[in-house]
Amino acid sequence: MNRRYGIAAAALAALLLVITAAKIQHAPWTTPTARAVEQRGPLSDAETATIDIFERVSPSVVQVAARSAANPLMGEEGQGGASGTGFVWDREGHLVTNNHVVANGGEIAVRFASGEVAQVDLIGTAPNYDLAVLRIRSVRELPPPVALGSSSDLKVGQSAFAIGNPFGLDQSMTSGIISALKRRLPTHGGREIANVIQTDAAINPGNSGGPLLDSAGRLIGVTTAIISPSGSNAGIGFAVPVDVVNRIVPELIRNGRVPTPGIGIVAASEDVSTRLGIEGVIVVRTAPGSPAERAGIRGVNLSTGAVGDIITAVEGKPVRRLADLSDALEQAGAGKTVRLTVKRGSDTRDVNVGIIDIERS
Repeated sequence: MNRRYGIAAAALAALLLVITAAKIQHAPWTTPTARAVEQRGPLSDAETATIDIFERVSPSVVQVAARSAANPLMGEEGQGGASGTGFVWDREGHLVTNNHVVANGGEIAVRFASGEVAQVDLIGTAPNYDLAVLRIRSVRELPPPVALGSSSDLKVGQSAFAIGNPFGLDQSMTSGIISALKRRLPTHGGREIANVIQTDAAINPGNSGGPLLDSAGRLIGVTTAIISPSGSNAGIGFAVPVDVVNRIVPELIRNGRVPTPGIGIVAASEDVSTRLGIEGVIVVRTAPGSPAERAGIRGVNLSTGAVGDIITAVEGKPVRRLADLSDALEQAGAGKTVRLTVKRGSDTRDVNVGIIDIERS
């Protein structure tokens, strides 16, 4: 009996000791201290390189806000205006963005990484390429232009970085890879941009017009669109290739517009060509007095429905679809002459055809 009493007393004493210790540990007169910070090692080479890209390029990236003439309040797209991204092109105050960001007219302002806001003028637009050029009204100390790269030697799998203002959140950087090349992207101008870059770097509304960069921090494209049922990033974004940008932007700065090169034909859709098993551009008809008509190119026989001429190459380079022909004509430029390979029935011949600016013809 005494032994059991002794065990119970010992257990009670231990419990009281635990309770007392807990009270002492949480007593109001104790002073808790912050935990010591554990020192980390140096950043990895990949982290250092990414940080360097952001610190070098982000000051040259701006937020673009355009308001419609009917609504004095600037806001997100669909709420009286459009918000997107742009970047410094040169030291003369020119900025590049997407055409669809500024297409509704009205006043346009940009905000720099420093927080400074500047009014800009719209210098020129190219709807067929979804590009626009702005110029800052007041003279100011500009960040350096974004360094130019090339899109002709890009490889699927190489790193890609996007800096922009998704959902109005300025100075955001995302990274990924180039996930595909040579995509075709329809534009508001009713044509297609060829050789478009596809990336899985997160691109969302508000990123439009921002720079897509390579691992050296050079411009390789201008982000322009996403494919997403929800309207948010789904891992498939697109950028206008920098080689196209570098051809179009100087033209916009000089003339405010770019020519639309053509030869004066109406072409059949790719669906028609596919159904007929034809590789090339089927000429439906030629415009009266056009270079194509003068060169003897013949369209579909409207009486019999027989296919006329099929354009299969430009300067010896194969043409498999209309985008191939359009790209070749744009590369040559209005005012030049190109050699087309044309198939009619079982006969194939070469013809020289002049290129015109079809919007002014």
